[in-house]
Amino acid sequence: MILPVHERLRERLLATLQQRYQIPADELPPLPIEYPPKRELGDLATPVAFELARRLRKAPRAIAQELATALGAIEGIDRVEAAPNGYLNVYLDRVAFVRRAGPFGPAAEPGPERPGLRTDPGKTIVEHTAINPNKAAHIGHLRNSALGDTLVRVQRFRGVPVEVQNYIDDTGVQVADVVVGFRELEHKSLDDIRRIADSTRFDY
Repeated sequence: MILPVHERLRERLLATLQQRYQIPADELPPLPIEYPPKRELGDLATPVAFELARRLRKAPRAIAQELATALGAIEGIDRVEAAPNGYLNVYLDRVAFVRRAGPFGPAAEPGPERPGLRTDPGKTIVEHTAINPNKAAHIGHLRNSALGDTLVRVQRFRGVPVEVQNYIDDTGVQVADVVVGFRELEHKSLDDIRRIADSTRFDY
């Protein structure tokens, strides 16, 4: 869902560069869109001002400030700010996004204003938790069960038909793989394997 925002931002930047700086379309600089390391620096960022600094003979920060002012409103974006280092930091309009695409509330109801939402979603299959029976269970399996069950409940709350599948692994094949590994790869005897079983975890 973030890619359409990337595209709108890139299109507005290109149009602004052509209009404000009279840069021909075939001479426009690359417009990389990056993800800042910290949320405080925005949801997206672009170093386009650095690409223009030599051509325009201006500091990147000055160019970034001009672009931030000239871009105007962009759908899905709350604001664009010029960082002191010359980056353009972009902050998404998260409230509008949740209202438009969230699974709950009036915005989630199908209608002509939301042509991308299928009125007949069909059946959804959710597979969890699929524990490997040849290994010890751990807290991660419990986490996966909780996540899988939550996803199923959310889909059912939305009225989506859900089929839950828990893939039970083939213990016989698992054991055969272990036997081949011990015999053909590690060349261990039955006594060697018994010593391992007595001295470490059973799923070694």
